[in-house]
Amino acid sequence: MKIRTRIAPAAAVMAAAAVAAAPAVASHHSTTPAKPKQNIVQVASSNPQFSTLVSLIKEAGLVKALSAKGPYTVFAPTNAAFKKVPAATLAQLKANPDQLKAVLTYHVLPKQVLAAQVVKLNAARTLEGSGIKIRTRKGVVRINNNAVVTKTNVMASNGVIHVINNVLIPPAK
Repeated sequence: MKIRTRIAPAAAVMAAAAVAAAPAVASHHSTTPAKPKQNIVQVASSNPQFSTLVSLIKEAGLVKALSAKGPYTVFAPTNAAFKKVPAATLAQLKANPDQLKAVLTYHVLPKQVLAAQVVKLNAARTLEGSGIKIRTRKGVVRINNNAVVTKTNVMASNGVIHVINNVLIPPAK
């Protein structure tokens, strides 16, 4: 997916629509988009493609943490991404809450990083404590060379979600 080429046209279309829809009287006022009311966990829960992620967040006891003020950035694996993880590995994670928590918090940055900022990064420190590598080539953003960002800037009241197509595994400690 070409994030840079998708963001610019989408922004132009949204700006044009906003200008066309705005009443003439309000044209000299600046408006700020309404802040999302749902937090990261609520946004993920409302999207069926994240049902596995949400279930694991609940099992790991991370609902309260990821519902907190934040801000956070979550690189959220889809259900299809979790299906790529061997069943034995997933079972082992579910059996070990500390490992599960480590894997899940490895997908979270302790700050909000929108797509326009992500493409400028080479690395970032996760909530788990380890770093992730971020590479952008020809508009495609990869995390640790194996997960591709497939959708960006899913906004929540306490941060942002970027959808990824593979589960990230933290380095062994």
